[in-house]
Amino acid sequence: MIRRNTIPFGPQHPVLPEPIQLRLVMEDEKIVEALPSIGYVHRGLEKIAEKKDYVQDVYLAERICGICSFMHSQNYCQGIESLMNVAVPDRARFLRVVWAEIHRIHSHLLILGLLADAFGFENLFMRLWQIRELVLDIMEKTTGGRVILGVCTIGGVKRDITPETSDYILRQLDEIERQLSAVLPSLTHDYSVKQRLVGIGVLPKDKAYELGAVGPVARASGVAMDLRESGYAAYGELNFAMVTESAGDCYARTLVRVRELATSADLTRQALAKMPSGPITTPVKGSPTGEVLARIEQPRGELNFYIKGNGSRNLERFRVRTPTFANLPPLLHMLTGCQLADVPVIAICIDPCISCTER
Repeated sequence: MIRRNTIPFGPQHPVLPEPIQLRLVMEDEKIVEALPSIGYVHRGLEKIAEKKDYVQDVYLAERICGICSFMHSQNYCQGIESLMNVAVPDRARFLRVVWAEIHRIHSHLLILGLLADAFGFENLFMRLWQIRELVLDIMEKTTGGRVILGVCTIGGVKRDITPETSDYILRQLDEIERQLSAVLPSLTHDYSVKQRLVGIGVLPKDKAYELGAVGPVARASGVAMDLRESGYAAYGELNFAMVTESAGDCYARTLVRVRELATSADLTRQALAKMPSGPITTPVKGSPTGEVLARIEQPRGELNFYIKGNGSRNLERFRVRTPTFANLPPLLHMLTGCQLADVPVIAICIDPCISCTER
């Protein structure tokens, strides 16, 4: 006799460090339906943005999420610059690429470590986070902050990178890649790891497209979609190769993030090598008028900011759609039909950020 039960997964769970609850409808050990329940960390951030000066909102946008904080402020600044026809200096555009890609490496190492923790590989978890400390050292050396950088501003950036600091970044990247070369084979080739990831949480290409998956979740299913190809900031002047896989399972999503570590390191080196001289910011006067949809490629996927200005110092509307929000419907599809023991791994594999999602 098949027993049908509904059990809660989260919002406090030792494997999933995110305040989301999944109500899992089960028949014995098999998930037949998954229902999300969000709202545990809602902060009313979009309404706060309308009460603050549009310059102050740069700092507010950066605090939507700590892990990808720089990209939130970068996307917001790009949106305001578009509304106010502000030309960002070339050097600032390249500096934005450097900090964005350093942030991407930091984010991918964080989630790969949490993935290792999800299937019980504690030593791998600690090693990946130990290597991540080298990335945080780069951010601290160049901006003074280890997570929240506070360097992006409307019209450019607040800090420059000296030739000596550039050499330091390159040395750190070499050391990061040297250490990763010894660690990552345990994540990509280990038999036990493959048993937990291969064929688990499959998202076919047509479903990924239909359900609106973004970022590594979409690219692991064969959907070639990465906003860096649009050439925002200085990406149009760098050689960029999109990373895709076709299997659409947890292993493919892991491989995409592993391969993107090398891509981000390469883009950082290119940006440092090609960085032009000149100013890092442009004076900005006036207030934003009109509306714009700003888009950027976050570590988790496409980030959208809808910004509407009315000519005053306060925005009329600020609306955020984060990649985790877009990846929740694909997550529910992946969970349907899986075993209860696979739920933590599948949930972690979308790289969830509920702080981003709820704001």
